Formats: sequence, structure tokens, C-alpha cells
Amino acid sequence: MASPDQTSSPEPSLRRTPENPSPVLAARVADAMADKRAMNISVIDLREVSSMADFFVLGTGESDLQVKAIANGIADHVQETCGEKPWKREGTDHLQWVVLDYVDVVAHVFLPDKREHYRIDRLWGEADSEIVPEDGDASDLDLLQDRLQQSSDPA
Repeated sequence: MASPDQTSSPEPSLRRTPENPSPVLAARVADAMADKRAMNISVIDLREVSSMADFFVLGTGESDLQVKAIANGIADHVQETCGEKPWKREGTDHLQWVVLDYVDVVAHVFLPDKREHYRIDRLWGEADSEIVPEDGDASDLDLLQDRLQQSSDPA
């Protein structure tokens, strides 16, 4: 039995230090996906509906080689522009669904059939979301622009 001064609380929060606000990080992920010609890039703002993450950024590659290139492009671009590495990286063995977890922002890169099967876009249907236009980038997303402006405004 635990003594009264011992607690069984979970480990301290794993939230990242906010050197880069999550909207900035989500924008960098979306830009990296666009640079590698990912299809159907969408950004989902989870802040009002879940504490799991602030944003999911989803993209689709046409082949396992493109999925790998997109995932590597995200990791490289975020490292170069934000100085951050993924906290976790999953799916790099099979390259059907790769997840780069930056804690506040989670990037998902799918093959088309895996994206259709799991339908993450629809799973979080109550959250605000926006699709990057073909040949566009994060600057085309009103959702992130509003959030970027809010994060830069003094509180």
C-alpha cells in the first residue's frame, strides 16, 4: 500500500517546449508534404475536440518510395526550419502509413488504400479542417493563417 505522500500520477507531461507554436509546425509539415508532391494534403485542428495533439497533417503518396520521400522530407524540413526532430516515428518498415509525431503536431503519410481504409479525415469530422489546394502550400490555408496570426498576437 502506498504511503500518503506517494502518488501514482502518470509521468510528467510529454508536451514539447513551445519554441515553435503548433500552427507554425503544422505549416512546415504541410509545406514539406507539398514540396514532395503529396496528394490530398489536409490539416485538422484538434485543439477544440481532443487533447491528443493540436494538429494532424495528412498526405498521400502514390507509392512506397514516395511515402518514404515525403516522410523524410518532413523530417528534414522541420529540422531545418524549426530545429525539431520527431518524438516518435512509426511505419517506416512497411511504408504504407508513416507517422511522424512531434507531440503537438502529428504528420500522417499514407498510401491511397490505407488512407481510404482508416479514414482519419472522417474520424475527426467534428474538428476544423482544410485541404491544401493542388500545387498549393500552407500559405493557402485560412485555418493556419488565422492560427498563425493568433499565436503571434500578444496575449
